[in-house]
Amino acid sequence: MTQTPPLPEASIITADVKSCIEEDIKTGDLTANLIPASAIIDGKIIARETGIICGIAWASEAFRQIDTTINIDWQVKDGDIVHDQTVICRIHGNARSILTAERQVLNLMQTLSGTATTVRHYVERIKHTKAKLLDTRKTIPGLRDAQKYAVVCGSGMNHRMGLYDGILIKENHLRCGKNLTEVVKTAIASVPEGTLVELEVERIEQMQEGIAAGIKRVLLDNFTLEELEEAVKINADRIDLEASGNVAIDTIQEIAETGVDFISSGAITKHVRALDLSLLFDLQLN
Repeated sequence: MTQTPPLPEASIITADVKSCIEEDIKTGDLTANLIPASAIIDGKIIARETGIICGIAWASEAFRQIDTTINIDWQVKDGDIVHDQTVICRIHGNARSILTAERQVLNLMQTLSGTATTVRHYVERIKHTKAKLLDTRKTIPGLRDAQKYAVVCGSGMNHRMGLYDGILIKENHLRCGKNLTEVVKTAIASVPEGTLVELEVERIEQMQEGIAAGIKRVLLDNFTLEELEEAVKINADRIDLEASGNVAIDTIQEIAETGVDFISSGAITKHVRALDLSLLFDLQLN
């Protein structure tokens, strides 16, 4: 079991769930009408495989938005490891309401649990090094805060949340009329002290120029292992170095062993395989 990170603001979770419900239910659940309106049922959500659970707040909100009388007894918390047949929660309430909420609950929990599980697999590969795994802005549209929360549940770390809370100077920024040194100095001067300002480079010479200009973190984009090792040696711990590009579960260990401080991966949020969860009723209705 692991410590649960702080949740996003409640308004964000509410909006995430509302969007999911609206796209699925719209004017009503036609299939649920096959069940007697008064039917009350007990059920549970179980895991079908091993993974890291995540998304309890989103699932609870989905049940709440459908029917505030549904009772959910959570047996685990976000960040916990679950296995095949682990009971995630027990549910009691109106059968129609539970079935209407089922897909929203499972979609959100499976996606976020899949994200957290993927992250944990990556982190396990590099835990013997000093490198920390970072996420990126390559998230599922509409679920940025949720997936970034899941990354932390999986023992990863968040990079900037969006364009509003940090600066990453990329290749195309450097092609818009100013030289690297000028762009770096302008960026540092444009934001409050403590705001992330990072420079993406494709060559070690650019890293050195960025350091001279006052940058505190450099992203080494698609460097070979040999180039990463050389950059680490030349840097000599003056600034933080982040490796990105060609980061996969089979390559991350070698990248981490070059001595970089951070490794960022878009795959952990955009190439997610949902964790297999199921919602089952305990009794069959007559």
